[in-house]
Amino acid sequence: MAELITTLADHIDDVNSCSFSNSLLATCSLDKTIRVYSLEDFKEVSFSPLRGHAYTVHCCCFSSNQTFLASCSTDGKTILWNMCNGQILASLEQPSGSPVRVCRFSPSSMYLASGAADGSVVLWNVPLLKFYRSSLVKDGSLVACAFSPGGNLFITGSSSGDLTAWDENMRCLYNDKAHDLGVTCCDFSSQKITDSSGTEGFQMASCGQDNEIRIWLISYGPEKGFDMGCKLTLSGHSAPVLSCVFSSDGETIVSGSVDKSVIIFGAKSGCILNILTHHNRYVTACALAPNQPLLATGSMDKTVAIWKLRQTSDSPDARMKRKTERPIESWSEDDVRTWLSNESLTEVEEHFGANNIDGKELLSLTKDVLLYDLKIESLGLRNKILRKIEELKSKMKAPSNIPEEFLCPITCEIMKDPVIASDGYSYERKAIESWISMKRTSPMTNLSLENLLLTPNRTLKMALNRWLDTRPEGTISHISSRH
Repeated sequence: MAELITTLADHIDDVNSCSFSNSLLATCSLDKTIRVYSLEDFKEVSFSPLRGHAYTVHCCCFSSNQTFLASCSTDGKTILWNMCNGQILASLEQPSGSPVRVCRFSPSSMYLASGAADGSVVLWNVPLLKFYRSSLVKDGSLVACAFSPGGNLFITGSSSGDLTAWDENMRCLYNDKAHDLGVTCCDFSSQKITDSSGTEGFQMASCGQDNEIRIWLISYGPEKGFDMGCKLTLSGHSAPVLSCVFSSDGETIVSGSVDKSVIIFGAKSGCILNILTHHNRYVTACALAPNQPLLATGSMDKTVAIWKLRQTSDSPDARMKRKTERPIESWSEDDVRTWLSNESLTEVEEHFGANNIDGKELLSLTKDVLLYDLKIESLGLRNKILRKIEELKSKMKAPSNIPEEFLCPITCEIMKDPVIASDGYSYERKAIESWISMKRTSPMTNLSLENLLLTPNRTLKMALNRWLDTRPEGTISHISSRH
């Protein structure tokens, strides 16, 4: 899904942040500089590097009109740079003088938010280059900030683990614990969505020191007020997650971690689509280009890696394709709801959810169960559900009969070269080798592996080959030819 294009190694210390415009990439570092590159050839522009901060530069970001770049630093200042010539337009000093950890432009670029180590957050009027409003969180340093696509609210995250929502007048709308040990980053999707309950709003991702990424649905309006709820938790990193960012279409989330890996997740399904292990130290920054399939990842190894992304969809059709590669019996309740949505049966999602229908129970549904247990009164709707289930059974007849022991626990696909790890479980060789190259824990138990020895499971391989030989030709065409 991702191909490494080039590695930028111009910084002489840790890279802390990356940001794309339509034509430029900006990176900033512990070395006190900001470097700006052209996306045409990834060469530095004539006015790079930018020097104006006295200490570490923690964050940089482009304005929506791409004429300004903002950067903030331990020196307590947020600097606005002219992207035509690299000149300083303004140096905005945090009123408290506290180190500034994060800065973000509003979608219209009317305002710039800066969050500091003392918990202060300031809104600056960009056209006037003046202070507008400020406030203070009750606990911790401010380390994360994101504006909603509409610009009528923004979220800040603190080292205490809280997420706080503010309106454009700095009125606090919400404050609650989101991540144990601290929030590290947050980012809004630009795509409006409606969940299964009919709530319309925007998704926001947050990540933290608890090794997790959470996806929130946030809605806000003058009549309904503010509402924020966690819809999905993504697990895959084995150490604190330092950065997370949504793709422009809202389909994927990219994250970087202390475990040195970058993971690309499906935003709706939570599935891991790709794991990148190029960096040899903590991955501190991830950025996606707005109009090009480009990903930048920054690290404490002092480099920025540039990746070209191949298109990967997390649409219902794509998710169903991935799900139908494993038995229906193993589907979760969320998998069943995804299938209902894909089959235009959203009106019964609530009935299925209230009765905790998973894949195994889906296969055993009858007209009576649908009527008396799930309370679906429409005969036509009951018939449609049963017809769709029969179609699903027909499509999955061969794969659904695959013995569980032939499926790799990591890929959920039939193994071609099964090996036994020190945790006693069997895996596809390439999958477990990729896994242990970035973390030395068991994929099944999450406990440390006693050793990294992989032993060929010849007994399982022979049983798998015998089973494949008994399958009618064409019934498992999606399975690669065995060795």
